[in-house]
Amino acid sequence: MRISGGAARGVILLVPKGDLTRPATDGMRQSVFSSLAARLPGARFADLFAGSGAYGLEAFSRGAAGGVFIEKNPKAADCIRKNMTTVAKSAARPAGDLKLIAADALAWEPAAGEAPDLVFIDPPYEMIAEVGPKLFERMAAWWPADADPVVVFEMPGELTLEPAGWSCVKRLGKGAHQPTVCFYRKA
Repeated sequence: MRISGGAARGVILLVPKGDLTRPATDGMRQSVFSSLAARLPGARFADLFAGSGAYGLEAFSRGAAGGVFIEKNPKAADCIRKNMTTVAKSAARPAGDLKLIAADALAWEPAAGEAPDLVFIDPPYEMIAEVGPKLFERMAAWWPADADPVVVFEMPGELTLEPAGWSCVKRLGKGAHQPTVCFYRKA
């Protein structure tokens, strides 16, 4: 797996061995970031259930100002730490603009006034039906009323989330049993 675009294009990302994570495919990330291109320059992101950090690192490579990776698994967090250094060096940007927090994505909240512009969520699929609505409910309190964040949520094609106060404005991917990505905005 590698960064598919931007200043660090082609950089190979480390992925934890085994079935600990299910990294987003290069093709899926290319589609996601083609859709987000206008929002990336200078944006701040949060990558929840970060795994290898692929979504956040792709955003950073393509012009996001920086962001935070939330991952509680130590092996995955170690891969993210190494990937952050490699991508920042390749992009000729300071790695200090990226932060790794070893925490449960369900418990993390941004500091006051530091809500991200973009949130990437890619949890284990078996958790989505239970944790998805709770995440959206918690996230709603992160931003002031006039903010316009985008939440990018990867999920299986057979699943639909319709969280209160949010609208799915776009869905990428095909097939009921294939990964898809939904773009949510505040309703």
